[in-house]
Amino acid sequence: MSLAANDPSKKTWLDVPKDSDFPIQNIPFGVFLTRDDVITIGTRIGNYAIDLGALHQLGYFKDIPLTDDIFLQDTLNDFIADGRKTWRLVRNRISEIFEKSNTSLKDNSKDRDTVIFKIEEVEMQLPVQIGDYTDFYSSIEHATNVGTMFRGEENALMPNWLHLPVAYHGRSSSVIPSGIPVHRPNGQKLPNGATEPIFGPSRLVDFELEMAFITTDANNLGESISTEKAEENIFGLVLFNDWSARDIQKWEYVPLGPFLAKNFASSISPWIVTLDALEPFRTESPEAKKELLPYLQFTGKKSFDINLEVAIQPESKKETVVCKSNFKYMYWNMSQQLAHHTVNGCPVNAGDMMGSGTLSGKTKDSYGSMLELSWRGEKPVKLKEGGDRKFIEDNDTVIIRGYSKSKDYPRIGFGEVSTKLLPVFEPKTK
Repeated sequence: MSLAANDPSKKTWLDVPKDSDFPIQNIPFGVFLTRDDVITIGTRIGNYAIDLGALHQLGYFKDIPLTDDIFLQDTLNDFIADGRKTWRLVRNRISEIFEKSNTSLKDNSKDRDTVIFKIEEVEMQLPVQIGDYTDFYSSIEHATNVGTMFRGEENALMPNWLHLPVAYHGRSSSVIPSGIPVHRPNGQKLPNGATEPIFGPSRLVDFELEMAFITTDANNLGESISTEKAEENIFGLVLFNDWSARDIQKWEYVPLGPFLAKNFASSISPWIVTLDALEPFRTESPEAKKELLPYLQFTGKKSFDINLEVAIQPESKKETVVCKSNFKYMYWNMSQQLAHHTVNGCPVNAGDMMGSGTLSGKTKDSYGSMLELSWRGEKPVKLKEGGDRKFIEDNDTVIIRGYSKSKDYPRIGFGEVSTKLLPVFEPKTK
């Protein structure tokens, strides 16, 4: 099916700022609360949120086989479950409606006022009901850095790492949208030199620069998905901050991996950018260092050139960009991740989320966590204001941004995921 919405020459009759993350070629999907306290599914062009529920009710999606309530829901799950053909039909139609020469909505002031909101008039929600969340560990630079810290250079990568995409099952109940603050977690820690653990607040709270992809209903129990078919089952991508408590993690992770160190909070950007919108930015994956088993082999460009950055902003201070990285550094691409996830017959559902793992690059300024940037706290990171940081302090806000851009194509961005770290939660006393 044609990707007409990707036409780089297309202009919109809406006012879109130069270098906006959301030109008419993007058309992401999200869920928001309107000024009338109505939750709806929508898209974004420039600094406008567009109510797809109202647009559908007014007849602008006629001839596309959609249920009457497909956009009148508080999650995108049912729309995602309809599959790639429906996603493309809807995205192309939105592109047509808002194209500069199309006056059907532009000249209908009543419909226009019903459908279009200024972005500051809406409150973004979690875009999907996440049934399951898997976090991969797919950056060879990150895995090597962390392994070097704790096992030495000779044993930095575990024997299985170059043979399969390592992952663990995360906690979907604590995945939150941008703008929702999180509290510093409590847990067990083993102080240096101690033989018995203590309980208390984590002192080593960290961000992890990640992206995550959202799946559709992909397979039945017992069926697997090939690398060739994987992208047909991936709706799109979000920015992802997988918060971590390093001191809790160090004590608990052997033998079954992270638990309380990770499940206290994970933050995502609210707009899901479709794989179709990212099509112009396909790029090669890193070259495999070992011959792969057949089910993990693939052909073509399966990665995407997405620029990423992380900033830390102390309360009432200027932000400092502490990391610049790229999604293309991921050693195991999304197609390999989904193929591995399902090779044993594990079913994947609409709205499931798969985290990339921390996206570190080769240079020190591209490391995707404070654990690496400060090298376990041994090399504090200087801030523009607010001193320096070994890890994230109370009332710091961590901001992750991401976008793709080339000389021949408009910028396609994700906005941001911005999250403030609050002190340990204190229950209110009566």
